[in-house]
Amino acid sequence: MNLENRKLVLIGTGFVGMSMAYTFLNTGGIDEIVLVDMNTDKTIGEAMDLSHGLPYASSRIKIKAGSYADCKDAAIVVITAGAAQKPGQTRLDLTMVNAKIMKSITESIMASGFDGILIIASNPVDLMAYVAQKVSGLPTSRVLGSGTILDTARLRTLMAEYLNVSPTNVHAYMMGEHGDSSFVPWTHAYVGCKKMLELLDEQHKGLDDLHEIYRQVQQAAYEIIEKKKATYYGIGLSLNRLVRAILDDENAILTISAYQQDEYHERDLYIGVPAVINRSGVREIIRLPLNDVDQQKFFNSCKTLKENIKHIEQELNWN
Repeated sequence: MNLENRKLVLIGTGFVGMSMAYTFLNTGGIDEIVLVDMNTDKTIGEAMDLSHGLPYASSRIKIKAGSYADCKDAAIVVITAGAAQKPGQTRLDLTMVNAKIMKSITESIMASGFDGILIIASNPVDLMAYVAQKVSGLPTSRVLGSGTILDTARLRTLMAEYLNVSPTNVHAYMMGEHGDSSFVPWTHAYVGCKKMLELLDEQHKGLDDLHEIYRQVQQAAYEIIEKKKATYYGIGLSLNRLVRAILDDENAILTISAYQQDEYHERDLYIGVPAVINRSGVREIIRLPLNDVDQQKFFNSCKTLKENIKHIEQELNWN
């Protein structure tokens, strides 16, 4: 695995993929980005469009349209391709269609000789990360999904507005499935170095407000899709953050979809948890002592995913 060349291959040039690609012109942090998509003309056009902004970019980046062969020496491959979520459609409704797409894409990536880190952003992301790891055979630490990294950003944004503090000083996490069964372990939420629940008690603010904030976070994607058909800026920036944490060997704690090996009393599935991210991918999962209520929420979220994993295995003829 070679992360020194800082080469990124993006599979899928839809709104999410191109939003992420555009962020790197503003932040830098990579040397080369290769765009891959079934729609070759669109891929070429996107590469041209991005390249024309390079004179004003923060750093020099090589941008080109390519093919799966370009994955061979890539440090990171990000997959955003897949069927789009439609208004009124849950993320889990996408499972069977995108599982087949993910299997095909991953096989093409691995055929190139790829040996880097694989980031999955296609929905439903926890299940697609599971498919990508099983098909690729890569170590579980080197296959990770975007998970609840965006959900957590939404939570921090709304909590910051509610408390009138900077989002950078809100330390709270959305855990579980990137979807309807996600939850917030409020007992592990902090504002600066102070427990959030203690701060709310001092300010005479009720738990109903927290429940409403959670509801807004949980429903945010559905509301955005209803209003503008798709979400992409927030996840684009979130993927940028994840890629830079890996390439810069940050040991940053981010809530991503990580493979479970009994850290939260579940195994053999991907789900959103806080994890330490560095050049090895997932260095370790942060184990939070969940109370009984939150642990049950985690189990419920896993149950939802495991039921769909069974359907995937049947659909793909896995034993």
